[in-house]
Amino acid sequence: MLPCTGRIDESLLLKAYENGADGVMVIGCLEGDCHYISGNIRARARVERVYAILESIKMGHERIKMYNLSAGEGSKFATYANEFVEKIRELGPSPINLVRAGGVQAVTEEETT
Repeated sequence: MLPCTGRIDESLLLKAYENGADGVMVIGCLEGDCHYISGNIRARARVERVYAILESIKMGHERIKMYNLSAGEGSKFATYANEFVEKIRELGPSPINLVRAGGVQAVTEEETT
């Protein structure tokens, strides 16, 4: 648990995929309503950097998403969570998990040269 999404850094988000996550959802306070002033804005910038990393390694930017909600928006959270889970199901297992399961052979640098 983190006191604020502003404490999330890129390595923590990427570690989730390394540990077997097929997708990562980050939920922060509404912009302008962060108890730590700009924590959610810092988090959004970090999520966007991971978004770019996932694109560059051909994993797909759809596997990470950030939402901003207030504590009183439980039904909205449920909607977002269900939509995200459905999207991840459509995408299937992450390429990392496919390689681990033996479903896809990893391409080494030697094979590409």
